[in-house]
Amino acid sequence: MPEATVTLDLMKAISAAFNSRDVERIVSFFAEDATFYLARGPEPVGRTLSGKATIRKALADRFKVIPDMRWEHKEYILAGNRALSVWTVKGKGADGEDLNYQGCDIYEFRDGKILNKDTYWKIVEHKDRL
Repeated sequence: MPEATVTLDLMKAISAAFNSRDVERIVSFFAEDATFYLARGPEPVGRTLSGKATIRKALADRFKVIPDMRWEHKEYILAGNRALSVWTVKGKGADGEDLNYQGCDIYEFRDGKILNKDTYWKIVEHKDRL
């Protein structure tokens, strides 16, 4: 059976779910065995979240410390069972950190659900180094 093609409507629905910060709405787009690679973390890939339950908990925890987190989507690039979403994320963390980062997500889908979501964002530093 050929892989379902990702649509612009699906990507917009996923983006709207993330901007709602409704964790159940967001995780409804993920496969049970999905992997979500966060931009930050102790691993070379950031932090690996494996499985829908782990993704659910991490998102719930994130929205507790960044309750106004939101994404302004600039572009979607679709390619078969893959998609790229380009955005700016904004919000204010409970620790006072102001989020204002440009980034992107690379998605892989299986049967209309997110199988892999890999997040990247620019590292904003106030130092003069490359």
